[in-house]
Amino acid sequence: MSTVLVAGATGFVGQRLVPALLDAGHEVRAMTRSPQKYSGPGEAVEGDVERPETLGPAMEGVDIAYYLVHSLDQEDFEEAEARSARAFGQAAADAGVDQIVFLGGLGSETDELSVHLRSRRAVEGHLGEGGVPVTVLRAAVIVGHGGISWEITRQLVKHLPAMVVPKWAQTRTQPIALDDVVRYLVGVAGVEAAIGQVFEIGGPDQLTYVEMLQQAAESGDRRVPPIVEVPVLTPQLSARWLALVTDVDVTTGRNLIDSMDVEVLVTDHTIREVVPFEPMTYREAVERALADRAAYDDAKG
Repeated sequence: MSTVLVAGATGFVGQRLVPALLDAGHEVRAMTRSPQKYSGPGEAVEGDVERPETLGPAMEGVDIAYYLVHSLDQEDFEEAEARSARAFGQAAADAGVDQIVFLGGLGSETDELSVHLRSRRAVEGHLGEGGVPVTVLRAAVIVGHGGISWEITRQLVKHLPAMVVPKWAQTRTQPIALDDVVRYLVGVAGVEAAIGQVFEIGGPDQLTYVEMLQQAAESGDRRVPPIVEVPVLTPQLSARWLALVTDVDVTTGRNLIDSMDVEVLVTDHTIREVVPFEPMTYREAVERALADRAAYDDAKG
């Protein structure tokens, strides 16, 4: 099997990906800024995409490098993401890495992409500038315990007896379970048919954000809150509203909300030929996320 580096090993997706790669038989290095604090599986190695000099040693002997890094909590995240992706791609090239795998954002090339999705799309190119082929998996909302998008949904349903939502809440998207994202990420590792390719991934359901809120409430055995749509609610106001009723900070909230007025649906199902399985429905994904949350709360005491 391969030697694999995961950049973003302590993040939402990375925490699930590292053990899954180990289960698949790979040797895994979990890249983190503070390896002495890392308590997860795999070999902890120091590396920081904002400090290019740390990437060379982390990449030495690596066959496949996963890039699960974003900078949504920074005001200048577009520039920061471009700089970090270039550094990572060049370090991978210098180390002789065979494949970079990147989890990007779903969205049609014909749409006017938000800054967030535009940055995700630019990162795809920056990672490959050094010459290492990049496998891209583009996803919309990832449903799983600890994810920002899911936490917004869960906390809104939990805290509010009624909701006033902006017009973009009727935009359709194609959510996918965290477990299925991980399954796809593991499935493309070292696979010739995936090298240098771009894939779209999603669950079987195409839902509006309102429908997602309603199904999340039903799955959590809560009363479905009345939802009233208002024609004008700017991204800045929406972000401040989210910061009041959830623990998502204003900057991250605004960068996410900017992406929500564009439909993001899977139009190319090629990934199903490379990694064939049946993804979970949205309701199944919600139930799994709620169960994981309950187990987390129980473990905390």
